[in-house]
Amino acid sequence: MNSLSPMRQDAPAFAHAAGDIEVSFEFFPPKTDKMDAALWETVQSLAPLGPRFVSVTYGADGSTRERTHATVTRIAHETPIPAAAHLTCVGASKREVLEIAQSYWAAGIRHIVALRGDPPQAGQRFTPHPEGFANATELTAGLKAVAPFEISVAAYPECHPESLSIQADLDNLKAKIDAGADRAITQFFFSPEAFLRLRERAAAAACSCAA
Repeated sequence: MNSLSPMRQDAPAFAHAAGDIEVSFEFFPPKTDKMDAALWETVQSLAPLGPRFVSVTYGADGSTRERTHATVTRIAHETPIPAAAHLTCVGASKREVLEIAQSYWAAGIRHIVALRGDPPQAGQRFTPHPEGFANATELTAGLKAVAPFEISVAAYPECHPESLSIQADLDNLKAKIDAGADRAITQFFFSPEAFLRLRERAAAAACSCAA
């Protein structure tokens, strides 16, 4: 993860960074005992790198909810690595999502990666739960109302595939930051130029991004 704060448009990339760039790692919750053992071997191997945090993903339909909770809680309690839990809007009411958030806070988890989430079936458009959060902006605001979580949200260097335009995508990112997100993080991108263009647009819009 490279944290990027608003800065002069003509400043070199990462000019603000003091010392080494910080990194984060993302894990999938294990489905079997063998996968669980492999995960913990990986966590122990990566711990000496001193990541800024590690996050544990959340199934598109909420199917990994319990495994995600168990994994992120174990990382937080048994390692020195700050742990973050993914949380989405998919397939759950606002009450259910906020109850999950409260359980994380009670377990000592202070960092949430707040995402709208993908539709349960590939190719479908996202449809909010009738009593749920409509998007990551609403989710972020809801989480901040529960507790002072550290919140990361998603940014898209090459534009979210459902966005109407690059400007609409940037407006959505700024809305998430304004709702209380502490940073934005990106998925893999195919060229550094795509991320640097996002950084420049975000800086101009007073956003804070990370990759």
